[in-house]
Amino acid sequence: MNLNKIFDELYPICRSITGPGIKSSLKILSNHMPLQIRSVKTGTKVFDWEVPQEWNLNRATLIDPDDNLIIDTDLCNLHVLNFSEPFEGELELEELKENLHTIPNLPEAIPYVTSYYQKRWGLCMKHKDFEKLKEGKYKVKIDTEKRDGCLEYGICELSGASEETVLISTYLCHPSMAN
Repeated sequence: MNLNKIFDELYPICRSITGPGIKSSLKILSNHMPLQIRSVKTGTKVFDWEVPQEWNLNRATLIDPDDNLIIDTDLCNLHVLNFSEPFEGELELEELKENLHTIPNLPEAIPYVTSYYQKRWGLCMKHKDFEKLKEGKYKVKIDTEKRDGCLEYGICELSGASEETVLISTYLCHPSMAN
């Protein structure tokens, strides 16, 4: 198993807790391990939580007053608020800023921000780029879709030499991040 190859396949996929990104990522992983894929329908109560709709990002862009492409999720899918509502319009900078997310103390980082249960749209960017934005009208286009479906997850049970049970639990929903 070549972990670098698997990483390279998974890294660019835009994933949230539901939707096509998770499904395609689980399929990739199932090619490398005996993965049982299970699902829970949208709206199902799980303890104090409810399974949200499936979310799909087609593309999000931000164009500055001089028609320069500032944000493009085809280049980095972290640039969109995960679970963002669709939005298309032209906004003055001050109004746009209300929907931009940065991390001021990490000026080179693009934050990963989610909004599973609050209907809102947004874009995420490096704080150093945010500080360079100039006055004028910006064109925003966020092409996303939500629909009822399911949350999918994988289980892999492997027998070992010991009778002990070892549980390893992780998540797959955070896109294009690695440590």
